[in-house]
Amino acid sequence: MYLWDLALRKGSLGCIKYILKSTLMKLPVFGWGFHILEFIPVQRKWEVDESTMRQMLSTFKDPQDPLWLALFPEGTDFTEQKCIRNKKYAAENGLPILKNVLLPKTKGFCACLEELRDCLDAVYDVTIGYKHRCPSFLDNVFGVDPSEVHIHVQRIPLDNIPTSEDKISSWLMDTFRLKDELLSNFYIQGHFPQEGTEMELSTEKWLVNIVPVIALISICIYLTFFSSVWFKIYVSLVCAYLASATYFNIRPVPIFCLVKAFL
Repeated sequence: MYLWDLALRKGSLGCIKYILKSTLMKLPVFGWGFHILEFIPVQRKWEVDESTMRQMLSTFKDPQDPLWLALFPEGTDFTEQKCIRNKKYAAENGLPILKNVLLPKTKGFCACLEELRDCLDAVYDVTIGYKHRCPSFLDNVFGVDPSEVHIHVQRIPLDNIPTSEDKISSWLMDTFRLKDELLSNFYIQGHFPQEGTEMELSTEKWLVNIVPVIALISICIYLTFFSSVWFKIYVSLVCAYLASATYFNIRPVPIFCLVKAFL
């Protein structure tokens, strides 16, 4: 969730899109939002996910539409049990043994580069360090934030990233080895190297982002409860459609794809 804070500070809140587990797309309300924001759902089975990923990635190539594509190559959250399994797998397959991050899965990352290489300028390697402990999912849900959050960002031009899948896989594995060392030093020193100064989010910038959202929600709630019966029926049908689209993963074909088919 702290990537949202980073995007907000950089004026790119509306540009960020996540690749996330398909089960999260079925969450009430949140799942509808994930669909509307064009997040890419994956089942972590490449033979199933490849076509979905490539089709959706192909819709993100408009140079007039800035893109922050958030990809977590590990494919899951970090736990001690998963880390132990990762270490065993790494030892058996001659891979780096990592203690602060999990081994990356390379196929999805390679597909993203292959589809978007012509319209992106760089990959940003983001490493987040938490003071004392990493917050759990329930902590995030109930707003229990860690005392300090440190975000390390490294810009990597696409020219510095290999083009073949085998070399990309090796490059990504080496990048995660360096990320693991970076976190080890963070837990010892309490900060990342060459940290900048913290920039407070201005009240004006916060209000510009939050006031329209609150106003729109308030109007919708008012109309839902105090408008005509026809509007209530309309809202009910919209909610039913969104619930069905979320559960059955119904996605409309992008308009420009339809236009291209007729040309």
